[in-house]
This record gives sequence, C-alpha cells and structure tokens, in this order.
Amino acid sequence: KAPMFSFTRLRGADPILGVEMASTGEVACFGADKHEAFLKALLSTGFKLPKKNVLISVHDSLQDEMIHSAWLLHEMGYKLFATDKTHAFLEKHSVPSTHVHFPDQPSMEPNVKSMLRAQDIDLVINLPTYNSKQTQNNFDIRRTAVDFGIPLMTQPQLTKIFVEALDRHHKGELVGIRADSLFDYYEKEKPEDTWTGPNEFH
Repeated sequence: KAPMFSFTRLRGADPILGVEMASTGEVACFGADKHEAFLKALLSTGFKLPKKNVLISVHDSLQDEMIHSAWLLHEMGYKLFATDKTHAFLEKHSVPSTHVHFPDQPSMEPNVKSMLRAQDIDLVINLPTYNSKQTQNNFDIRRTAVDFGIPLMTQPQLTKIFVEALDRHHKGELVGIRADSLFDYYEKEKPEDTWTGPNEFH
C-alpha cells in the first residue's frame, strides 16, 4: 500500500510525516515481489520517476545508511546534487555529486531553491532527524519541492526500497509497473475462478 497526502492543498505546511498523521487515501497494488508491488503503488499515487537530476540532503547520522542508495542512483546514470555535508560525505566515498548551497544562501549558486523553482531537479531526497540543525533550510527544500510538484522522499526506509525498485526496473527485472484496476483483474478472471456469480457485486 502507498498512502496519499494532501500537502499541495495545505499551503505552508511542512510535508514531513509525523506519528499521528493520517493519509487522505491509499493505493494497494499486487506485484510479483515487494519491489514491483511497491513501485506500482507509488506510481499509482501520481509519483513520477526521476529522469535525470536528484537532490540529496541527508543528516550526518543517516549518511552511512544511505550511501549504497546514493551509489545505486549514480550507477543508474542520475546526476546527483548534494548540500554541504552530504556532498563532502559522498565525495569522501567516491560517489560523484555537485555541491549546491542551502536556501538561506540566495546569493550563492548553484542554489537548492532556485534549482527547485526552475524545476531542474526531478527528485528530492531530504532526510533530516530531530537533531538536524538546518531546520529552516530543510523545511524550505521540502516545501518548495511540493509547491513545484517535485517528488519528495523524507523517510530512509522508503528511500532505500524505492532506489532498489528503481534499480531493478532499470535492469528490466520487473515484469511490469503499469497498475491495472481491480475491474481489469475481474475481466481476466475465468468463470471457474470467480467466487461470486456474474450478477453479484464482487
């Protein structure tokens, strides 16, 4: 299942999930495995796969956990853009990235906010923690991404399984990621496989 949230309608709200938040809907999909089902469900919510440029801004405590995902994105041909410490960490581990400045440095280019406004970024991975010091900058990144319709990820576990699924999709290992509706499944059923009569609701 993939939840759907209405952050685009909540002007000024921080598009990051809390423990008490409820979704405005959700999509459930079947797949040959968890990666296929996950990617189908995510795309069914209107999520767009990145085409070229990915922005990564990760808190120090999560960087070791996310390095493999960053490397996979690079291996798939994506151009990575990263904020200060994330860029330094990626560079240290031989993952190519371009350094971008935080929104509170508007005179410094390339700048995260101006790139988001110009829609030069296809996916934003912003992974803060409660210990993050760049609170306002992280909020500006997330809010600008949502306001300009750019896919946003704020959870490490979600990001990791997404990158794994995207990598398998790029390799052609997923059978298909186009999600059929429930009624499409009904049409494919053989009469002997159905558990209700033809005139009954099912």
